Amino acid sequence: MASAELVNAADSLGRAKWCRSGQSVADRTGVDTHTLGITWDRHSQRKDQCPVSELTRTADVVLVGAGIMSATLAALLKRLEPDWSITVVERLDTVAAESSSPWNNAGTGHAALCELNYTPENFDGSINVSKAVRIAEQFQVTRQFWAYAVENAILGDVRSFLNPVPHVSFVHGADRVDYLRRRHAALASNPLFSAIELIDDPDEFVRRLPFMGAKRDFSEPVALNWASGGTDVDFGALSRQLIGFCVRNGATALFGHEVRQLSRQSDGSWTLTVTNRRAGQKHKLNAKFVFIGAGGDALPLLQKSGIREIKGFAGFPIGGRFLRTDNPVLTAAHRAKVYGVPSPGAPPLGALHLDLRFVNGKSWLVFGPYAGWSPKFLKQGHFSDLPRSIKPNNVLSMLGVGFTQMTLLNYLVSQLRLSAPDRVDALREFAPSAVDSDWNLLVAGQRVQVIRRDKRKGGVLDFGTTIVGDADGSIVGLLGGSPGASTAVPIMLEVLERCFAHRYQSWLPTLKEMVPSLGARLSAEPALYNEVWSWTTKALQLDIP
Repeated sequence: MASAELVNAADSLGRAKWCRSGQSVADRTGVDTHTLGITWDRHSQRKDQCPVSELTRTADVVLVGAGIMSATLAALLKRLEPDWSITVVERLDTVAAESSSPWNNAGTGHAALCELNYTPENFDGSINVSKAVRIAEQFQVTRQFWAYAVENAILGDVRSFLNPVPHVSFVHGADRVDYLRRRHAALASNPLFSAIELIDDPDEFVRRLPFMGAKRDFSEPVALNWASGGTDVDFGALSRQLIGFCVRNGATALFGHEVRQLSRQSDGSWTLTVTNRRAGQKHKLNAKFVFIGAGGDALPLLQKSGIREIKGFAGFPIGGRFLRTDNPVLTAAHRAKVYGVPSPGAPPLGALHLDLRFVNGKSWLVFGPYAGWSPKFLKQGHFSDLPRSIKPNNVLSMLGVGFTQMTLLNYLVSQLRLSAPDRVDALREFAPSAVDSDWNLLVAGQRVQVIRRDKRKGGVLDFGTTIVGDADGSIVGLLGGSPGASTAVPIMLEVLERCFAHRYQSWLPTLKEMVPSLGARLSAEPALYNEVWSWTTKALQLDIP
């Protein structure tokens, strides 16, 4: 099955070859492309051998970016409309090489079990759990689709992308322990959180978290909220399986291809100018529907589309860095994801956490994130990304944020000043016995935080995930980061309902097979939640240690 092209691309896009030179993707990245049902020619092909295509190829759906968002939408559409032609266009040489790569994100299945920024304290001392409930319900939707996908051979090896790992909130100091007790009490009556334990006994602390308990001075009170039902997710492995399913069922995946321009046609469709980054060949691709799930590239691509809805939006990139170790003594002594209290000014999910990770079958510990900064919108982006995104229609939005986000700016400056010993000192607040030489610094991915217009302030920084698209539903993109990949399924369901309103009702029976609780609030229906939880736990093998 060797060819100089991605096989399905040649079949469905007018026999246009994807020309490469030198090594295969598997050779250079370590990714097994057979997971995708794809093979690559190992013979080099010179740039001048590539055909220059003057034809415009067509597809029903084009998805820009091969991360978890596009992979999820592609899989949903393949089940709903198996005869539709779907093309995924990815600028890098493999699936999920940017934000969805396991080392470019924390790998937490965010269900608001341990993330304290989702349960802020009100002025009267009560705990606001509304955001935690919303995030938890969204992750249950994601779990249901994954369970359906496993049972219907869309996904194969569950352990390659999903592992059971307790989610834990950690605090120390009398005031914070009091907060954690009130948090536990506020969540206890909700079925999505009723299994969370409150632990404030030092002996139990050491038993459950030996690495964190070693050399700890327990004269200062400590407490944990312990949720046994947490998960660690390799969104890269998950994306590869989802796109692999789509390719095996007739979809096209173009790697090393970059969308340079988008233009609306008179019939309402979109024509994309796509460039082969290695060969330099350009061709045009016409689609009835375009989804831009390109991470940090989504903002500039939506700007190029010229849609009215993107005006006023801007972006501010924030990078992440982690300490990482594969020391087997340490990984054996810490079998949880433990989240602390967010630092003042830190973005959502910027709270430090010490996590057990599983990547390619191997156990790791990671600690962070520490903030980094670069004007790049992608880890493999360009230093010109930020300045080129500044437009006359979003300058006021950016200035408004600049005047109102001094706390965030101070936080970033303080993070950038951290030395290597400073980072390990922060780790010792979690694990007092940590030794510098065990840990290496990992530069993780970039997240472009959304800046939107605000009539009063000029602009505001929005740390959530925002869907922006044309009113006719022909093009839509995803901006922002938090909580991101964990809520890919509910976000893509919203995209389907918004962009395919005329078909959505006819799709509902199939969608409810995929997500049985669709349309229900699990927090208000304990019996349904228990049924769904039991099913997904078994299907996803989360009941197996």
